[in-house]
Amino acid sequence: QVQLVESGGGLVQAGASLRLSCAASGRTFSRNAMAWFRQAPGKDRELVSALVWSGGSTYYAESVKGRFTISRDYARNTMYLQMNSLKSEDTAVYYCAAAIRGNWLRPNDYDYWGQGTQVTVSS
Repeated sequence: QVQLVESGGGLVQAGASLRLSCAASGRTFSRNAMAWFRQAPGKDRELVSALVWSGGSTYYAESVKGRFTISRDYARNTMYLQMNSLKSEDTAVYYCAAAIRGNWLRPNDYDYWGQGTQVTVSS
């Protein structure tokens, strides 16, 4: 089992920045990849960004390229999402997730999920 706890969400104005954190515990050595997803009211869950935990590969959705940066801290067993130049369309509940195996770009291959953190961007 892997436990994931997100933090760092909040209410900000358009153009501001936020940094989300995802602290992992449990059988974390078994992770292949971790990712950030988001879901806005009435919309499908969207893969925002992902990384291969022990490698250098990263992925960003087109809508966040150049504004968001995903990173990891091995010592703290924590993943981050730095979000800059936030827009109202970034408003959503953000979830972190971990995949043990499978395709790291396929949402259904993620095995463990956090409880989510709300990000609200006012225009």
